[in-house]
Amino acid sequence: MLSIGNRYDQERGKEEDIEDWKKRINNQEASYINLPMNKDEYDVFYNALIQAEVVTLHEFEKREIFEGCMPIEIMAKRGADTLRFGPLKPVGFTDPRTGRRPYAVVQLRQDDANGTMYNLVGFQTNLKFGEQKRVLSMIPGLANAEFVKYGVMHRNTYINSSELLDNTYCLKKNPNIYFAGQITGVEGYVESICSGMVVGLNVASRLLGKERVEFPEDTIIGALANYIATPNEKFQPMNANFGIIPELEERIKDKKLKYGKLADRAISSIQAYIKQ
Repeated sequence: MLSIGNRYDQERGKEEDIEDWKKRINNQEASYINLPMNKDEYDVFYNALIQAEVVTLHEFEKREIFEGCMPIEIMAKRGADTLRFGPLKPVGFTDPRTGRRPYAVVQLRQDDANGTMYNLVGFQTNLKFGEQKRVLSMIPGLANAEFVKYGVMHRNTYINSSELLDNTYCLKKNPNIYFAGQITGVEGYVESICSGMVVGLNVASRLLGKERVEFPEDTIIGALANYIATPNEKFQPMNANFGIIPELEERIKDKKLKYGKLADRAISSIQAYIKQ
């Protein structure tokens, strides 16, 4: 988290430019600030990041890293352009100073109602606290930022849901026990909320003597539940994504058009299911 406030424009430029950087991709939300980087700025940051000191992990912490929560320094060591195709991807952004796409973009998400604290999006890290201050201050716009909380990697603990749970997140061997949230292997806030909703609806249905609530598999809610319940020897946590939804009958190369049709189909399916 960062407390930026007026220190931001002292470092980066004109005060009126801040509103431009606060525009989220494809919309006008003011809860994000985008920090554009040119190639030289990116190279300085990148080289400092891959050479920075990390915390010495305990043996129990040295487990396989989940791709969706990979420390940024490990991601960076996979190649100089890895971050530019990941959390620092500049596609869809325009640098208000040049009118062109920047070389890379660091995004800050507003973390408080007053707009004084921001979280660096996609910056999970095992860097030592002093190194976090040193390296992250190299990001254009953050030289004078106040760091109020440093990053700490969380341990991603989850059960073997593909063997233990059905698609209502109910324990197969004990129908009186349900699991919900990250412990089931759904990864993310919205995904955890979805699993909790499925559990809540099914518990209520059982108490009322009604049928199980199973969302259509072509919706994200249903697809996540099916992923959790499908036997998988290499079971890993899963985010909401189009890859776990059944394909369309027609083959569409344009991703934007394809995803739009998948979303429309999901809305139609869930509306039909609710009526049913």
